Amino acid sequence: MAKYKKVKRYHRSFYSPGMWVKKAVGIIVLVAVVLVVGWLAAPHVLDWATHTWYTVVRNRDLSASSETTASSAAASSEATAEPAASSEVRADSEPEPAAPAGVIIEGSWGVLDTAAAKDEASLRAAARQLAQQGAAYAVVTLKDSAGNILYPSQVAAAAGSIEGASLDPALIASVLKENGLVPVAKLAAFRDPIAARTDRNMAIGYTGQAYLWLDNKASAGGSPWLNPYSDEAVRFIGDLIGEVQSMGFDHVLLENVQFPSAQNGKQDFGSTGGRDRSAQLAADIAAWDARFEGSVTLWYGYSLGQMTEGASTVGGSATALGVRNLVVEVPAKQTMDDTARSELRNTLSASGVEHAVFWDDAAGIFR
Repeated sequence: MAKYKKVKRYHRSFYSPGMWVKKAVGIIVLVAVVLVVGWLAAPHVLDWATHTWYTVVRNRDLSASSETTASSAAASSEATAEPAASSEVRADSEPEPAAPAGVIIEGSWGVLDTAAAKDEASLRAAARQLAQQGAAYAVVTLKDSAGNILYPSQVAAAAGSIEGASLDPALIASVLKENGLVPVAKLAAFRDPIAARTDRNMAIGYTGQAYLWLDNKASAGGSPWLNPYSDEAVRFIGDLIGEVQSMGFDHVLLENVQFPSAQNGKQDFGSTGGRDRSAQLAADIAAWDARFEGSVTLWYGYSLGQMTEGASTVGGSATALGVRNLVVEVPAKQTMDDTARSELRNTLSASGVEHAVFWDDAAGIFR
């Protein structure tokens, strides 16, 4: 019987160096291909997995959510872009025009003491106090009924009226405006003994005599008046209005737009043009209103009696003078409650008065 020998077999591979290089390159290429395919396929796989999770597991409609999200994003981007566009428009466009000069606003009135207005520190303190009290308007006297002009006016006919003048209207108006207040310059009109003597052509004359008519005997302190029929006198008051307006006062309160209470046959008004007292005062008011239309708001101050009972000083009732903006001066001996003021306002409105303010002389305040 034949004997067989066990033969050992060794499974060994023998590679040349060139074959090792080819094998390594092949492995690298294969890995690269797998990575590229995985990178390209990953988003789709993730989308599929996410969609499956939300639609199958969580039972949600992703199409609606996507539309809502897209709409929100669009709206958000539009909202973000809009302010930027608006900012560009505001930056490139002209600034908004200021309110018309002298515009009338709602609000209470206060009085600025002329003594406080002489010093800047006290002026600022007084302005702050008026603002804290809730005032919208601040009235300051710049020409009183004694004929004194309290600031250094440059109007020629005011040359004799400015002795001791110490107020600075431009500073006063500026400080008042800084505190949110509307400056109102108060000027006495025809009751002016100083200007009447400075330019006699503006004054009421004495019939048949070369001297001026006085409202009382000279020994009793009688004073001359400016003549409401005089074009020069009307122009003088108008020039003062224009002067204070150039200094920052877009509101002016005129008082004493009237004739003297004393009357006699010795008064010489010169040429009257056939107009009675009421018609002449109405003509003066119309002239000032026309001259300063759109630049200055003019207010006229008359007593309660001149409005309700009438008086020779205005040739009847002041309601017939064509006043649009009125300050009713209530004497200290009289009182008016809210009801009475409301009723009078209605009456005045029917006669053409657009705005009415009441000055309570007893309390020293505007109501």
